[in-house]
Amino acid sequence: MLESILEQTHIDFPSIAVRLILSVILGCLIGWERESRRQPAGLRTHILICLGSTLLMIVSIYIPQTFQSFQNGDPGRIAAQVVSGIGFLGGGAIFKLGANIRGLTTAATIWAVAAVGLAIGAGAYLGAILATFLILFVLIIMNKVENKFFPALSLKILQLNFSSSKIETDMVFSILEKYGIIVQSVNIAQSLNKKSTKMRFFIHVPNKLDLKKLYKELHGVNNISQIVLGQDFK
Repeated sequence: MLESILEQTHIDFPSIAVRLILSVILGCLIGWERESRRQPAGLRTHILICLGSTLLMIVSIYIPQTFQSFQNGDPGRIAAQVVSGIGFLGGGAIFKLGANIRGLTTAATIWAVAAVGLAIGAGAYLGAILATFLILFVLIIMNKVENKFFPALSLKILQLNFSSSKIETDMVFSILEKYGIIVQSVNIAQSLNKKSTKMRFFIHVPNKLDLKKLYKELHGVNNISQIVLGQDFK
């Protein structure tokens, strides 16, 4: 019986139930991964997106099959609106934290899980299941590969206050390079009386940076009186 339901193209209650239940299961699998990483769009969000897009796809097919006056209707029209409209929801998962952008992967996942839902609604079960496992592969396995070969960096602002106009820039850059810190830009400002100097760096910092050791080495540079590291320092 289940095999016949999976193979049929006509929309009736058993096929609708199977498609909606499958969309909840696959949406849950992807949402669970996002929820485990404490992302803004987590378990329930992904389930609802997958479920909603599945239902819309079912409606797209159901209307021309059921109503004679809509025989020439395009079943892909609603699906096209889902593809474009889901971008607004994905945009809500992207936010700026200081100088860093967060939520891009979650936004892409929202778009992908909507596609999974559309595939289920159209009866492409195997494609939807395979896509789900490929999405999980990218989110879990490729995340580890990415972190190994391309360690995550966050953009921060480092300010060094010197109590003199004499600054040892070579030593400062050497220390930053030692800790894997990439300098994007640097600004140097000197007081009118030339008794103090400020160096402000926009830097990419490794997530596993040992701040205590970094501060200790920077404090060892001559004439440094203060070190400030933050994302929104002004």
